[in-house]
Amino acid sequence: MNIICPTITAGNLHTYREQMERVEPFASRIHIDLMDGEFTNNKSIEIDQVWLPEDMPCDIHLMFQNPERVINDLINIHPQLVIIQAESTCNFIQFANDLHNEGIKAGISVRANSDIASVADYLKSYDHLLIFSGNLGYQGGSTADLSLLNKAEEAKRINSALEIGWDGGVNNINIAQIASGGVDVINVGGFIQSNLEPSKAFHELEKLLSNI
Repeated sequence: MNIICPTITAGNLHTYREQMERVEPFASRIHIDLMDGEFTNNKSIEIDQVWLPEDMPCDIHLMFQNPERVINDLINIHPQLVIIQAESTCNFIQFANDLHNEGIKAGISVRANSDIASVADYLKSYDHLLIFSGNLGYQGGSTADLSLLNKAEEAKRINSALEIGWDGGVNNINIAQIASGGVDVINVGGFIQSNLEPSKAFHELEKLLSNI
């Protein structure tokens, strides 16, 4: 079953709360972007400012150059999943093990210009692969490059248990094709957050998935 995850991308606490309150009434899972201003051009709220809704599975996408330096902060927040960038500086297997020891799932994200071969040695230690087709650290304005869907099949050949996610450019035109391409978790930012009726936008996407 495909899951639609509204995305939170916030540079300050006011925007964080506003975006969270916008989607919390209808979401079943939420994706939170955190940026360090080093790996990305822009910066999010600090990790110690993050709060998660009660009884709501939350994923954190950590766009940090060095994820290991904040692992204790991540463990304190205790999301269900932490996704780090394949292009970051990290001992990927140790990072995944540290999360697993605390009951947190581990995910790895590959940008459009990074291939599956670059993470092949780590994938068996991870629970989730995020195919990234967007602009790191920005919400809205991305294009979904559907040619990247072949990464889902490649990754599954290495670890058949992987949950596959997609981030970037999702809308009511392409969501069915993304889901049909082997994606389990579809992260949606601007299409929901920028809509005057975010709940209506979310349920429109859900309906499109139900027709597959």
